[in-house]
Amino acid sequence: MPSPSAPLAVRMRPTSLEEVVGQDHLLGERSPLRRLIAGSGGSSVLLYGPPGTGKTTMAALISQATGGSFEALSALSAGVKEVRAVIDVARRRLIQGQQTVLFIDEVHRFSKTQQDALLDAVENRIVLLVAATTENPSFSVVAPLLSRSLVLQLRSLTDDDIKDVVARAVADPRGLDGSVELSEEALDHLVAVAGGDARRALTALEASADGSDGETVTVADVEAAIDRAAVRYDRSGDQHYDVTSAFIKSMRGSDVDAALHYLARMLSAGEDPRFIARRLMIHASEDVGMADPTALQTAVAAAQVVQLVGMPEAKLALAQATIHIATAPKSGSVTSALGAAMTDISSGKAGAVPSHLRDGHYAGAKKLGNAVGYRFPHDDPDGVLAQQYAPDTLVGVDYYLPTDHGFERELGPRVGRLRSIVRGLAGRARRR
Repeated sequence: MPSPSAPLAVRMRPTSLEEVVGQDHLLGERSPLRRLIAGSGGSSVLLYGPPGTGKTTMAALISQATGGSFEALSALSAGVKEVRAVIDVARRRLIQGQQTVLFIDEVHRFSKTQQDALLDAVENRIVLLVAATTENPSFSVVAPLLSRSLVLQLRSLTDDDIKDVVARAVADPRGLDGSVELSEEALDHLVAVAGGDARRALTALEASADGSDGETVTVADVEAAIDRAAVRYDRSGDQHYDVTSAFIKSMRGSDVDAALHYLARMLSAGEDPRFIARRLMIHASEDVGMADPTALQTAVAAAQVVQLVGMPEAKLALAQATIHIATAPKSGSVTSALGAAMTDISSGKAGAVPSHLRDGHYAGAKKLGNAVGYRFPHDDPDGVLAQQYAPDTLVGVDYYLPTDHGFERELGPRVGRLRSIVRGLAGRARRR
C-alpha cells in the first residue's frame, strides 16, 4: 500500500483488474493480457503505448496475479550488471518454485547488449518479462527479444476514461477522499490538458487541489497548476515519425489547417526547427515542383530565417512556408522525372556521351572528335536549335511530363515546342 504522502497518481494506481480504465481491446474475456493478469498466462510481454495509459499498472497486476516476486528496473539507470544480478536472483528463486516478474520501464533505452542479456532468461522462463516502451518495439527492441514476447499496444485514454479516473481520485479514500469538489469546467479543462494521460491528469488534479483556496476546484485553479496541454510527441521516438508523416501528407493533400496543426505540434514539443525547414525544402520540390516554382524559394527562405534569426521568431517563417506549400498547386512531375531517369541509369541505359558534347578543352581533344560539330544555341536567333543531347539509346525519351496544374499548365506546351525543335523533324517524341 503506497504511503499517504505518495503522489496522487501512485496512490490511485489500480489494485485490481476491475479498477483498470480503458484498454478494452486488450482485456476481453479470453485475451492474452487478461489471462496474464488472472495468473494463467506464461508469456513475456512488451507493453507499447503512450505515457499514462497503464503500462506500469499492468505489470504490477501481472506480478500480483502470479504470486511471484516483483523486480523493477529502469533503462535510464540500469546496466547489464544490474540485469544479470536480477536474473541470478530469479534463477535461485525458480529452484525454490517461485516465479520472478521483471518489469523494465522504457526498455527502448536499453542498448542491444543490454537487451541481449535478457534473451536466455526470457526464453527459459527464468523471469516473466514485462517491458514497457513508448516507442514502436519494431524499431526499438532487438528482433530475438521481440520474437520471444507478446507485443500489446495500449491506446491513449479517451476523455470519458480520464473523467472516470479523475472522479474516482476525488472521491476515493486513497485519493482526495471527498475533501474537494470539482467544477464541470475544471473537469473539462483537466481532461483537455491530460491528452489521454491518466498520470498527467492526476498530477494536475493534485496540484490544482493543493492550490485551491476553497472547497471547489475551479478552472482558474487548474490553469494556475498547469498552463498547456500535453503534447504526444517524442523527438526520437515513434510519435516523431507519425507526426512528421502527418505533417507531410497534410501539405501534400492541400489541407492547410491540418498542416498548421502538425507544425504547431512539432514546435510545441521542441522539435529542431532545422529539421522542419529541411522537410519543407524537400516537399516544395517533391509535392509542388514546377506547378509553383516559388514554393522552393519560400522554403529556402524559411530555412535561412531559421539559421539567421532563430527561434521563436523563425516559427512564423516556417508557418508561411507551410501555408505556401499546402495551398500551392501540386505536381509530382519533378519526382517522377528524376525517378524515371534514375531507373534507366540503374538498368544500364547510360550510353556514351555524344562526341560533339564532350569536353574539348585539352590538347588532342579534337583529334578524338570531342566537341567537333557542337552547335552553340546562342548563335541561333531563337536560342534553341536541333541537336542531339541524349545518348543514342535514349534519344526521344520523355522523362519530364508536366501536369496541367498551376505554372505547369503554361510550361507544358513550351516543353513540347522545345522538344520538337531540339529533336528536329525526325525526332518524334515517344513516351517512356
